[in-house]
Amino acid sequence: VFRVRDLLAGIITQTALFSVNLLINGTSNVALERSAKTIFQMGDVLGGMSLGTRRLIVALAIALAVKLLLDLYFRTKSGLLLRAVGDNAALVTALGKNMGAVKILGLALSNGLVALAGGIVCQADRSFTSTMGAGQVVFGLASVIIGISLFRKASFVRATTAVLVGSILYKACIQAAMQLGFQPFMLKFVTAMLFLLVLVLSGRKGETIIRA
Repeated sequence: VFRVRDLLAGIITQTALFSVNLLINGTSNVALERSAKTIFQMGDVLGGMSLGTRRLIVALAIALAVKLLLDLYFRTKSGLLLRAVGDNAALVTALGKNMGAVKILGLALSNGLVALAGGIVCQADRSFTSTMGAGQVVFGLASVIIGISLFRKASFVRATTAVLVGSILYKACIQAAMQLGFQPFMLKFVTAMLFLLVLVLSGRKGETIIRA
């Protein structure tokens, strides 16, 4: 409506939502009560396991469930339209569909997944901070690029699977950097270098494919 570029609109919305989060929570830091149970502590199926193991199993189960649901959704007519908007928005208009409505649906779906992930992280950390989402945009982009670059030629691998594997590899690299003795204040530098390396390698692969 106001003819604002997509990138700038995203930055403006993200900036405004930071204040909305503070308004909803009333403070920048909220801690769960010690007596409150989280999804990692409920149920007898995982009884006897360490908290770290339970976190890993529950997180993987939720991630796989969401992946399967997304795969099923993207096979539907609505899901195909959403995929088409990202690849060729003009095609959606040519099909007689409202491109804006499809984009809003995609934004609602993505923000719902962000809210789900945020809720899981809050329960894992047993607290909420207003800055806990800082840097997650870079993490998301790196996960997508790593996954797509690794499985570029594997057409049988779904995009959701590639992104999921990419996110695991990205976090594994950060953990490896910590195990090698990097100080915590160097993690941002390591993250930036890793992201740059992925971009360079993916660009070179793209040039190779074009030349071939």
